[in-house]
Amino acid sequence: MHVVVVGAGVFGTWTAHHLRTRGAHVTLVDAYGPANPRSSSGDETRIVRCGYGPDGIYSELARRSLEQWRALSDRLQGQEPLWHPAGVLWMAAGTDSYTSATQDTLQRLGMPLEIFTTAEVRRRFPQFDTDGIDVALFERDCGVVAARRAVRALAVDLEARGVVRVSGRVEAPEMREVRSLRTSGGAEVAGDRFVFACGAWLPTVFDDVLRNRIRPTRQVVTYFGTPPGDQRFTAGQMPAWIDFPSGIYGTPDIDGRGVKVGIDEHGGPFDPDRDDRIPDQASLSRAREWLSRRVPALAGAPIVETRVCAYENTETGDFLVDRHPDLAFFGRKDIQQLTLIRRMVRDLDWPVEIVDVIVQRFDALDPDRRRRHDLNISA
Repeated sequence: MHVVVVGAGVFGTWTAHHLRTRGAHVTLVDAYGPANPRSSSGDETRIVRCGYGPDGIYSELARRSLEQWRALSDRLQGQEPLWHPAGVLWMAAGTDSYTSATQDTLQRLGMPLEIFTTAEVRRRFPQFDTDGIDVALFERDCGVVAARRAVRALAVDLEARGVVRVSGRVEAPEMREVRSLRTSGGAEVAGDRFVFACGAWLPTVFDDVLRNRIRPTRQVVTYFGTPPGDQRFTAGQMPAWIDFPSGIYGTPDIDGRGVKVGIDEHGGPFDPDRDDRIPDQASLSRAREWLSRRVPALAGAPIVETRVCAYENTETGDFLVDRHPDLAFFGRKDIQQLTLIRRMVRDLDWPVEIVDVIVQRFDALDPDRRRRHDLNISA
């Protein structure tokens, strides 16, 4: 069987990996190349966590994702690791029901979890000022993946294993019986099955079906420089974190790029092709204010790098994986959940039938199911 995978981000490359592992002939198509700056996989780092409130299905998937990222890092890393086992610190205020549900779920599933008082956080991670924080959960087996390098390393590995890479924008197929796709340059890419893992581009490729079901939004992340020779803010000393009351997440200094601060709120509408990646001043000021308050040793630290990333959001924040009325395609939620797609590929024969607990059919996307506390850490 020959499968054409459209999109060479994290979902597309892992889908191609497992298809190839099962013996399929695979062609991987992308308009800009693997982990390019326009893609959701294109930033330097992504947090991998297992805590998702009461949603144990996502915790299970994230645990499987950890195994896959570690294996990839062991197999492909060069001089610099692709996986950083920094741990993830979840800071919460008061009797927050989502944090309580996260604790219950992780403990029920037997996942490694430490529960810290604020005094214990200050003793373990003195970089943080815990004012306003009442409790913290620490997922010690979780951490940070070097997203851009990891996706590119996997893409290179796929080529060495016989996967054909094609550069070009794919035009939306028009026929019911699809036997090939046409790129904007006029090339024909033939196959037996077609998987669309286009992320923020899915609403453009399938405008009639997805325009109002997947909404790309603009998300700003900011990197702050650390003092010369100061190891307190590296992955060996500082965890990745989620400051739940503030709606802020971030990573320690990895690969010398500085401490990353991200705002976990849906930004405005975003066109991944045409919009500039220039951060707005309000986001930069908010990141700097948070850093000065929560990590006072970095108050006044210079901004050394910024990114504008794309989130792809469904009404509920859940995955959207379904068959087009005539075609198969994938929509993504966030980076650490990629194992949902890649492990499905190992187990499924096309056409796909997905279990409803982890898949929302088009007509089941109920806006009332939006979770107020669904932190979509993907930037």
